[in-house]
Amino acid sequence: MSGAKVSAVSEGSPAYEAGIREGDAIISINGVAPTDIIEYQQLIDGASVEVIATRDSDIGRKFLISKLEGEPLGISIESAIFDRIRTCDNHCNFCFIYQLPKGMRRSLYVKDDDYRLSFLYGNYTTLTRFTEFDLERVISEQLSPLYVSVHTTNPELRATMLRNPRGATSLRWLQALLDAGITVHAQIVACPGFNIGEELRRTMFDMLTMYSSVESVAVVPFGVSTFSTESEMRPYSRDEARETLADIATFDRMAIELVGRSVFFASDEMYLIAEMEPPADTHQSVDLAENGVGLISAFTESFLHGTAMDTLGTGFFQSVDGAPAWGYRAPRFSQDQLSRGDERVTILTGEYAASRLRHLLAAIGRHDIDVMSVENRFFGGNIKVAGLLTGVDIARSMEEIGLDRYFVIPDVCLSENRFLDGLTLEDLPAPCGVVETTGIALRQFVDSVPQKANAS
Repeated sequence: MSGAKVSAVSEGSPAYEAGIREGDAIISINGVAPTDIIEYQQLIDGASVEVIATRDSDIGRKFLISKLEGEPLGISIESAIFDRIRTCDNHCNFCFIYQLPKGMRRSLYVKDDDYRLSFLYGNYTTLTRFTEFDLERVISEQLSPLYVSVHTTNPELRATMLRNPRGATSLRWLQALLDAGITVHAQIVACPGFNIGEELRRTMFDMLTMYSSVESVAVVPFGVSTFSTESEMRPYSRDEARETLADIATFDRMAIELVGRSVFFASDEMYLIAEMEPPADTHQSVDLAENGVGLISAFTESFLHGTAMDTLGTGFFQSVDGAPAWGYRAPRFSQDQLSRGDERVTILTGEYAASRLRHLLAAIGRHDIDVMSVENRFFGGNIKVAGLLTGVDIARSMEEIGLDRYFVIPDVCLSENRFLDGLTLEDLPAPCGVVETTGIALRQFVDSVPQKANAS
């Protein structure tokens, strides 16, 4: 353990007044060495806090902090996990990390299977590394909700898909969590040839009968890139997607009859593959947004009617004092990226979103703003979402369209001002603005563009 490294201290805060500074490493709080931000939060909650921290090469300093009970220390911590992230020892045949080329950002290759990150950030865990000690802590500290990757309830098939024999038995922890009153959101990555059709129907039946208190089950289609080395893995066909949607609708009707609420949801991408319109009344929940459930209807409502749309993502991290924006939840861009002249405006986005944006712009009479889809040649396969666009593909699209205009992209394809392939906005061949990936933010930008300056 290297301690909880302090990344920032608010001037005038209790920690600052006590002498704690950026770069210090907290070794113990009130005599306890915290292993993660959850334990840290509990330890600092009182009115009197004793902190032991190291600075540079010293052996440790004692800081006595007096504050109001429940008042934050005013510290930001570099990492949410202070000991070691529990990495995933599955080798799932559908894992997208195995479909990444070499040379991308190091954080993209981290496979975690840590229930603490599930609670903090909404990451999905297979429970194959879950233990009795973990269960005891989750129950005693009420770390709820958690997010569990089920994929299938067929033990043999689950072990095969996870390529881990523990996959056959680890769902026993799911039952234990539900029995203890922990809220669980489940996920099924549906892979043609493996866990769809009869296998998916079996899984949904089991979820409804064996795990009936599960809060939700989101079904998302397998995404395959050209870097996949799994010869048996393939994308959904239109007819397979339609069959899957019909199965989900059938079992969700059963859920409403049996438990009084919707349980099964399909991601918007499943509807797009099926060439069907996602329902306008999709259950709106931030807990399902990570799986792409209801994003289109929420975006449409936000764009047309100005309703707010939660962009924090799932998990509890936003309410924990000092918890960092880990991994892909890091800030997307930091500076104002919407300075432009009177050039014609062109919005660049993924293939799935392009037709939707054109429809929305037409609905408000803005035919003067272009929407162009960017083909994802970097990943290839059936990857068509805006969040996986790379700088090289955006640059190529700019060149093909022509550089005599002002381009705009969604911020979801950036992390700390960088695209997945490491390029930055400065590497693009033309000026490019960035708009937050919400309907209300896009509408505000569109309304700021003088219509007469872009008339055809």
